[in-house]
Amino acid sequence: MSTPVADAVVIGAGPNGLVAANLLADAGWDVVLLEAATTPGGAVRSADIAAPGFRADLCSAFYPFAAASPVISGLQLTDYGLRWLRADAVLAHALPDGRAALMWGDPERTAESVASFHSRDGRRWLAAYRSWLAAEKDLVAAMFTPFPPVRAATRLLGRSGVGGSLRAARQAGLSIRDLAEESFAGEGARLLLYGCALHADVGPESAGSGAYGWLLAMLGQHHGFPAAEGGAQSLTDAMVRRLTARGGVLCCQANADRIIVGGGRALGVVCADGRAWRARRAVLADVDAPYLYRHLVGPGHLPGQLLTDLRRFRYDRPTVKVDWALREPVPWTNPDVRLAGTVHLGGDTAQLSRTAAAVAGGDDPPVPFVLMGQMSRADPTRSPAGTETAWAYTHLPYRYASRGSDDAGIRAYVDRIEEMIDKLAPGFGELVVGRRVQGPQDLVNENANMSGGALGGGTAAITQQLVLRPTPGLGRADTVIDRLFLASASAHPGPGVHGGPGANAARAALHRDRAVTGAMYRAAVAAAYRLIY
Repeated sequence: MSTPVADAVVIGAGPNGLVAANLLADAGWDVVLLEAATTPGGAVRSADIAAPGFRADLCSAFYPFAAASPVISGLQLTDYGLRWLRADAVLAHALPDGRAALMWGDPERTAESVASFHSRDGRRWLAAYRSWLAAEKDLVAAMFTPFPPVRAATRLLGRSGVGGSLRAARQAGLSIRDLAEESFAGEGARLLLYGCALHADVGPESAGSGAYGWLLAMLGQHHGFPAAEGGAQSLTDAMVRRLTARGGVLCCQANADRIIVGGGRALGVVCADGRAWRARRAVLADVDAPYLYRHLVGPGHLPGQLLTDLRRFRYDRPTVKVDWALREPVPWTNPDVRLAGTVHLGGDTAQLSRTAAAVAGGDDPPVPFVLMGQMSRADPTRSPAGTETAWAYTHLPYRYASRGSDDAGIRAYVDRIEEMIDKLAPGFGELVVGRRVQGPQDLVNENANMSGGALGGGTAAITQQLVLRPTPGLGRADTVIDRLFLASASAHPGPGVHGGPGANAARAALHRDRAVTGAMYRAAVAAAYRLIY
């Protein structure tokens, strides 16, 4: 039997692989998408895992990046069944004394909330939001285009001038502690920024954490933290329907085992069961960078310096996730917290800093930072009327990376999480009718791309961003193997369900293939990599 042939073979049907496959199909390419699991989606999937009738998201749940992403909006997924829903309140940071800082969809209401902590912070929040609105279009364009983002950066420079641009660059390098303290006087606004920064694996004192916290907070204020109606799987299903409508082929239970390389270029893919596909034009990989290079390509095809750089690649911190089926909504003592789709727990800013320092030092903090979702607040279809589908996760020290839900240390974290919730929502434990715990190893078993229970495809630290992601290089989807492109969150612009890495990989493949400019493109990439390696 002859080997099947396609213009492009895409490895991994996570959101980035699906975006890449769709964009190549839009360009008229024959596309085959290979997925090792029985269902597509990667970290964007749903199932009744805590109890029947309680629809839970297996990993990601709220999608502010997707709402803002020109990549996702450009796919027009509402034509394929996707519908975004939002809770009444975007985010609540609940404090042990019963107070809470609230981000509402209406920025004026957010301003009222933060002003209750310090009178001047309401005006400051609205001023920060206005600044965001003025720059958002170009900032988002800069994020979701291949590096360097020349056009968007030029527009930003023209708007802000040299002085304004230098001040913005300084702000981008600040820690979230420094940014929050420079910008606001009270705990309320600072807590909103801190909590958003801690969605990633960077600590409040880390350089660059301010940029991430500010970005996520402003995206939340403008777009909310939307959820896909019916579960995260609805987002995946819409992208699959779009792809197949354009002739793309999805093959599940097709575990890519090796990329065929010959003459310095990617020629096709062989699966673990022996099936193979030849790629006329490109192979795109939505897998983490170390796995792509060490396993799928193999050291024999790679420069020694790249292999050395890969030994320095850092994954983001492992996580433990708990899903609950609740017979009633969480009984928070603060009624506003009951209205929030996302809830942050972990104390004030000083406590959050102590917690992050403990985790960074390999210790178990007595008060972990907890990121919690109340899915039925945003989407009533997630559970029977009057009930709640909820989840929570926290970051762990690296030593937990290979542990599962049966580990005593993991169970202790779950106990602390539930105790924290019960103190702010007395009677919470009595409402649980079903629970599922996933330690880092359980997450890997669910999705091999979450190596060590890491959700982001590599640390969000500034030392592994832009041209340093995944290793010191071009900051682009191109690899040292011609016609092979990295399409995962290990590539710029990194983690989040926004499709940026997948779109960048698809664009790079299309540029490389063009008859007129392709030769120059290939020569430029090859010359750049010769300088680096």
